[in-house]
Amino acid sequence: MAVLSRKDLRVAVIGLGKMGLVHSCILNVLPNVRLTAVCEKSGMTRRFFRKLFKNARVLDDAEKLSCLDLDAVYVTTPIPSHFAIAKLLYSEGVVRNIFVEKTLASSYEQAKELCTLAHRFGGTNMVGYTRRFGVTFNKAKALLAEDAIGEVSSFKTYAYSSDFAESGEGRIGGSRGGVLMDLGCHAVDLALWFFDDLDVETAKISSSTDGDSGNSVRFGVKANGLEGEFDVSWCMPNYRMPEVGFVISGSKGILEANDDIVQLKLRNEKPVCWYRHDLNDNVNFWLGGPEYFREDEYFANSVMNDREAEPSFDTAAKTDQIIAKLKSRAEENE
Repeated sequence: MAVLSRKDLRVAVIGLGKMGLVHSCILNVLPNVRLTAVCEKSGMTRRFFRKLFKNARVLDDAEKLSCLDLDAVYVTTPIPSHFAIAKLLYSEGVVRNIFVEKTLASSYEQAKELCTLAHRFGGTNMVGYTRRFGVTFNKAKALLAEDAIGEVSSFKTYAYSSDFAESGEGRIGGSRGGVLMDLGCHAVDLALWFFDDLDVETAKISSSTDGDSGNSVRFGVKANGLEGEFDVSWCMPNYRMPEVGFVISGSKGILEANDDIVQLKLRNEKPVCWYRHDLNDNVNFWLGGPEYFREDEYFANSVMNDREAEPSFDTAAKTDQIIAKLKSRAEENE
């Protein structure tokens, strides 16, 4: 194991939208991490970041990162650009340790190629499925591991937001890749984390106009002998903040979990409830939610100690594969 020898981890962030800002600010306060550079095409955004991060280089092209002796790079650009940027970082020898915001790529084929590159060049790679670092979902996974509800028979999961609940007709959210890549991927990733594997059985994608990337999706899966149902929409009223939730049925009872609460409902017993604040949901720096700090701290420590990180490119590619399968199944069912 080649543990990083120097004191501070030198990190750059490419793409300074919402997620780029969140990660940059967190990296800027993590101990033993130095935000060395940020990269953004927009001149107005670069001027803002020069004032915000006075000790970091502010660049307009990812290729200019090659001379900065970096240890890791975050790719937080729109999903369609993930593949090209990550491929450039590997092929130009910019860095071996790469964090990519979800989803890994725009297609399963691109995701597979990035996995191949990651294996060829080595290093630590990770994809930003931040809900794996949420205390409620970690509690749910622990209860499943303890067989708290016995043998699991089925589950239902949803991923809802009100982002476009009042948009009416017209193309919406196209730049974000559609609701599957923007929001539904979190539910798919968590289901894979909970149940190991998924096989798409049925799928229906609804769009407001022809050619849209999909605004609501329903699909059914089988997972190691159990059945699952997904309901995904960013046009759902009363979800100002995006929410992902599960209802998991077992031989002993039901386990419910979402971003804020976990409930264990065993037969003939009083339900047990855990809220976020009951589960030590505290971090040293809060921005965008405590799970973002845990995620970045975990990735930085993994790089410094030359450890594998999860979800890795290989793991995240499985989510891209499920999305590709359900899109194909939806076309078959039309």
